[in-house]
Amino acid sequence: MFSDFAAIKVGDTRALTRTITEADVRRFVEMTGDDNPLHVDRAYAETTAFKDVVVHGMLGASFISTVIGTQLPGPGALWVAQSLEFLAPVRLGDTLTVTCAVTRKHERDRLLELSTTIVNQSGQSVLTGQGKVKVLAPKPTAEMAVALDRPRVALVTGGAGGIGRAICLRLAREGFHVVVNYRSRPERAQTVVSEIAALEGSVRAIAVAADISTVEGVKALTAATLSAFGGVDVLVNNASPGIGAKALAATDWADIQTHLDVQVKGAFLLAKALAPAMAERRWGRIVNITSLAAEGPPTVTWTGYAMAKSALATMSRYLAAELGPNGVTVNCIAPGLTDAGLVGEVPEKAQMLVARQTPLRRLASPEDVAGAVAYLASDAAAFVTGQTLGVNGGMAMR
Repeated sequence: MFSDFAAIKVGDTRALTRTITEADVRRFVEMTGDDNPLHVDRAYAETTAFKDVVVHGMLGASFISTVIGTQLPGPGALWVAQSLEFLAPVRLGDTLTVTCAVTRKHERDRLLELSTTIVNQSGQSVLTGQGKVKVLAPKPTAEMAVALDRPRVALVTGGAGGIGRAICLRLAREGFHVVVNYRSRPERAQTVVSEIAALEGSVRAIAVAADISTVEGVKALTAATLSAFGGVDVLVNNASPGIGAKALAATDWADIQTHLDVQVKGAFLLAKALAPAMAERRWGRIVNITSLAAEGPPTVTWTGYAMAKSALATMSRYLAAELGPNGVTVNCIAPGLTDAGLVGEVPEKAQMLVARQTPLRRLASPEDVAGAVAYLASDAAAFVTGQTLGVNGGMAMR
């Protein structure tokens, strides 16, 4: 049991009263070895200015520890510093009142400053001082996720494309209901839904048309998902416009804005809409598909695409830090050149060159990316957040 540091306030005071006996002195001598005759030999003490036995000063002071360890702050307290001034002798039979009061509180260090005083039965101060006590933090325990009365649900943006399709199918095989988001080409999205329906098991999938680069599109996608499944547990931000390779002279800001709106704004709006319910259930996964293009050597003319991927990666780290305390992880997957839709914008000769330069001697497949998503969406990745998992065949190594 540990003290509730937040509940302790400046001015809080605790005290105990103790009558000092010969048995107390004997135990103190046995423990410390301090058998100074002033404390234990009445005949000797009568020859001094005190004229009677004087109780060890530290015996009285030791009861400060009792107050600290049992009352203020109590269990979990670590007494780290103490100044003492002994004002008057303590005699056998004296009744001491030992008081500790909080004079300052240091939130960041979980440290309390205390005034410490001891008075005898006559109200005479026999000791005063200042102490410092650190309140230890209890070992954090993993809070249990709220049990669901439904299978977990995954929403995949850009779910009808090559990588998106592979992600949707893999998550369905892992037992997730799946929302296949698309902006155009409904026939491809419906094909993915049909493929999921043909799998063994009871998972379901729906296709939802929505432009996630707009507030209205995200609202429509969220509403359709909640209506169909009641919640979202895994959000995969995979949607991306074509690379649109252009030299600087031919690039307009609108080209870059398109990438930012889909890849960053869309991911932001969906996270903002869905993360609160994930946090309430204390279980959620956000997986953002970035790219090796944002981490490796620049590919000339891919400026807008890489800018958006870089921004998405940075946003992911910040969301991971903010949402982590509520059981929500946020991670990125950065594929290398992948044998999917966008690769069509890369000349075949360049594709072959990349494959030869990759230690595994091939391009990534959509299934490679989907496998990484499945891991980050699983309970096995419960302690992984704020990370970027490179799926690049060793093209880039950390």
